[in-house]
Parts: sequence; C-alpha cells; structure tokens
Amino acid sequence: MRSLLATVILAAVLGVSAAQAEKRIFIVANNADGYGVDRCLASGEKCGNAAAMAYCKSREFAQATSFRQIDKDEITGAIPTNPGSCKGSSCEQFVAIECSR
Repeated sequence: MRSLLATVILAAVLGVSAAQAEKRIFIVANNADGYGVDRCLASGEKCGNAAAMAYCKSREFAQATSFRQIDKDEITGAIPTNPGSCKGSSCEQFVAIECSR
C-alpha cells in the first residue's frame, strides 16, 4: 500500500514538473502589429524583454525565456523564399521568441 501511494505521488510530481517545463518557440514577422517586434525585439532595444513577455502572455505562457532575430535560412520550409517578398532594399525579417509555462 505504501509503495502504491509513493508511486502515485511520484507520478503526480513528475507530471506537474513536466507541465511547468513546457516550452515553445514562436517565429514572428518583424512587422507584426502590436508587440513592438520591429522596434524592440529585432533591433535589441531595452524594451525587448517587455515585448517578448507580452507576446508570450498573449499565447497563455508564463514568461519569455529568450528572443533573437533569425535569418530566413534558419526557418525550415515555413516561409516562402521568393524574391518578391523584399520591398526596395529591405526584406522581411523574423524574430524567434521562446516562451515557457
């Protein structure tokens, strides 16, 4: 009986810690409205932490663990690479935001 109780408690503890450790990386276009991605995250401004945190919270995550600007080459197959996606001399840029629960 004690070993069954200990097993149940251990499973519950492991289940809670696994749920808390859930992480997800979001790829956000530099021109995404409302979060300051272009001003704060992509350019590395001081407001980047707050912008990343707001983005994660809007996706029901507890916190932003990291964020950084990424190249299109780092995104595997999700973003079309046609040359028409550039406007003038600037091409669309992306930011990766890692959120955790």
